[in-house]
Amino acid sequence: MEREAMEFDVLIVGGGPAGLSAAIRLKQLAAEKGQDVSVCLIEKAAEIGAHILSGAVMDPQALTELIPDWKERGAPLKTAVTEDKVLFLTETGARQAPNGLLPDCLVNHGNYIVRLGNVVKWLGEQAEALGVEVYPGFAGAEILFDEAGAVKGVATGDMGLNRDGTPGPHHQPGMELHAKYTLFAEGCRGHLGKQLEARYTLREGADPQTYGIGIKELWEVKPEHHRPGLVVHTAGWPMDTATYGGGFVYHLEDNLVAVGYVVGLNYSNPHLSPFEEMQRYKTHPEIRKYLDGGKRLAYGARAIAAGGLQSLPRLIFPGGGLIGDDAG
Repeated sequence: MEREAMEFDVLIVGGGPAGLSAAIRLKQLAAEKGQDVSVCLIEKAAEIGAHILSGAVMDPQALTELIPDWKERGAPLKTAVTEDKVLFLTETGARQAPNGLLPDCLVNHGNYIVRLGNVVKWLGEQAEALGVEVYPGFAGAEILFDEAGAVKGVATGDMGLNRDGTPGPHHQPGMELHAKYTLFAEGCRGHLGKQLEARYTLREGADPQTYGIGIKELWEVKPEHHRPGLVVHTAGWPMDTATYGGGFVYHLEDNLVAVGYVVGLNYSNPHLSPFEEMQRYKTHPEIRKYLDGGKRLAYGARAIAAGGLQSLPRLIFPGGGLIGDDAG
């Protein structure tokens, strides 16, 4: 069965913060010039924001540049940071670093503790209001190329396949989405992004990318344990001195607390389990005091690109570009 095709000026693969921000900015620029640019965004999750997992402290500067009146539009940035604490943990104790000695990246005055999935959902609403065609529930399965070897879009995955990958009785072929320019914003180690890096040697001259895994839980805690706006970062226990890792506790609104742990994926101990380290982390007195008597509402994990500027690939290639975590 032949695949149908749709044509757009710009196609964006991935409905996270980078993909949606790019879609919004494209529409803004087109409107400023009195032009009509068709922008399509596809997202593998059933709804925008459903696959976003992050314990997030958000600097609103970029959002202010993108949507200056975000407060009036009801953006879900509700909890301003009121206090930073950086703790060095031993198995039973903790020592707090003086706030005057903290690097800028750990000073969050003016930032907000957010549920990033809610922020992304709101960004999706802003994009649709500007005329972006947003299609959740569709994953980019295949990159399409023109005769000159440039990217000309993607194809979505077939529906109604049997377990062995053969077409079933309700098979429907994927849709081809063609565009003059395609932006890939799939997140960390996106499968299409990896293919593009290999095809166009985008990693030539760049350091290897390094990765961590972040595990996060959302808790509803007792009111007496809740301190809205408190940001806690920790180092030390339960990691040994040879393994990169650290934890966080972010106090949101409505008695909600995000607690999480990050482990670098270059650990050498074959018996180390990031999940088990997260469970140990929650037993530390400085962490447990917030969670005692509370209820875990949700949990999950995601990969994190951690290599920094020296690990960035080339971002531009014929017919498209990498943005967000797809770019590292």
